[in-house]
Amino acid sequence: MQVRAIQPHELEYARKLLVGAGWDRQVATPEEFALLVTQSQLSLVAVREGEVVGFLRALTDGLTNGYISMVVVHPAYQRQGVGRALVLAAMGNNERMTWVLRAGRSDGLATFYEKLGFSRSTVAMERPGKVKPSASS
Repeated sequence: MQVRAIQPHELEYARKLLVGAGWDRQVATPEEFALLVTQSQLSLVAVREGEVVGFLRALTDGLTNGYISMVVVHPAYQRQGVGRALVLAAMGNNERMTWVLRAGRSDGLATFYEKLGFSRSTVAMERPGKVKPSASS
C-alpha cells in the first residue's frame, strides 16, 4: 500500500468513498470536493494495487498545530492498517505538534485514535455549521 498526496484523477474516487461513509453534506458535488482538497494543506490517499482505498484531509501550520478533518477507509479495507497509515503519514515525526480531530462519527473511533496517541479532551469547543436547505425546499 502507498500513502501519498492525492492526484487530480483520484478526486472522484475519494469523494465516492466519503459519500459512501455518510459525508454527503461536505462533499455533495465534485466541484465542492475539489475546492476542499485544493484549500487543504494535506490531502492524502491510500492506494492498494492501483485502487484508492482511503482518504485523509487535514489543515496544519506544520509547526505546532494540526487538525485532521476527514479520514475514510473503504469498508473492504478497514481494520487492515489503512486508516492508521493515513493518520501517521499526516502527523509526521514532529512529536511537539498538537493534533486535534473530531471522533464522534461512529462507534470505536475514539479507541482507534487513542491507539495513535490521541486522548479525549475537555478543552475543545465547536460551532457546528448549518445545513444548507436543499433545492427542493
